[in-house]
Amino acid sequence: MTDHDLLIAGGGPAGMMAGLLFARAGARTLVIEKHGDFLRDFRGDTVHPATLDLFAELGLLDALLARPHDEAPKISALVGDRRFTVADFSHLPSARGFIALMPQWEFLDFVSEAARAYPTFGLRMNCEATGVIADGGRIAGITTSDGERLLARLVIAADGRRSVLREAASLPRKDLGAPMDVFWFRVPKPRDRENRTTGIFAPGRIIALLDRGDYWQCAFVFAKGSADTIRARGLDAFRREVATVAPMLRDAIGAVTGWDDVKLLSVSLDRLTRWHCPGLLAIGDAAHAMSPVGGVGINLAIQDAVAAANILAAPLAAGKDIDGLLARVQARRLLPTRVIQALQRAIQTRIIGRVLESAPAPARPPLALRLIDRWAWLQRIPARVLGLGVRREHICSPSRAVRPP
Repeated sequence: MTDHDLLIAGGGPAGMMAGLLFARAGARTLVIEKHGDFLRDFRGDTVHPATLDLFAELGLLDALLARPHDEAPKISALVGDRRFTVADFSHLPSARGFIALMPQWEFLDFVSEAARAYPTFGLRMNCEATGVIADGGRIAGITTSDGERLLARLVIAADGRRSVLREAASLPRKDLGAPMDVFWFRVPKPRDRENRTTGIFAPGRIIALLDRGDYWQCAFVFAKGSADTIRARGLDAFRREVATVAPMLRDAIGAVTGWDDVKLLSVSLDRLTRWHCPGLLAIGDAAHAMSPVGGVGINLAIQDAVAAANILAAPLAAGKDIDGLLARVQARRLLPTRVIQALQRAIQTRIIGRVLESAPAPARPPLALRLIDRWAWLQRIPARVLGLGVRREHICSPSRAVRPP
């Protein structure tokens, strides 16, 4: 008999949400996370309405929103000196009509706290998956960096876009390409200043600003492969360029004191053509790396976790063979992944790529942006796609574990 019904490698949004739902269904679940805590500068802190709805279904939404967060009922774009409203979430048929901008360590800490209430849940930090254990033609567990062998009836690879487990299991991957990379940094701002999460489009440059209350989380977008060229110009030149594109940052950009304050995100867009093999299932970024366009990566990963629990948790907890069910998870989640990635790829090619190549010509607002800004009802269309996604999931997995009062 194995020690666990389920081993999950990776304590990110997909892994922690899966851990909560499988333990809630009574499956003996262990999540392992290679870091010692969740306190890292994650690039994705956007919790969309579809995810908020899932926590409402679990009866946990009010507690989640008691954690530090900011609310974005609309998102906008600045082209030149004109602001365009891109999406209005306030009309969505959702428990909350906004995107919650919550530091990911707060979100993950909340999910882990909720999961620990179930006796079948375990979490081990400082535990890194390094490979898989094969037995009789199926995956029977994982190896760790300290030489430990952990066995389980099912392994979920939620270990990110550079997944060790998907490589060890030889799951095939398709690269869809991306024309840009991103420098990720933060700049302080007065909390009482009227500001909004926005994207700024200028000739040859795009900067996204995520309003975190007392600071901006900034994404400086540039053509793929040109990071070294930008660094070679020097930090002062970089700060001047940021201040030119985003004048609201001019007084505070000095907070970026060295290149250590600027993290490189190498953007990728890909997906596995097969997400599973006997004994193992990949979800989240391990199954499909998303572009940062729209900030949907966290939410798509969580939807994967919900679908996996809906299909697998009850039979796994009951001791049944679930290998034949793994393909159903991919079948359920492949359409949303393809649709969102196709949209991201179109935006990357037709908007972002063209803006990055437009210097020194002035950036002209795309016709679609002008129409959406002019007709307010059109703002509900991107809001629905971004906020609720495609074929969104609902909690259908059982709650069989006893939750202490």
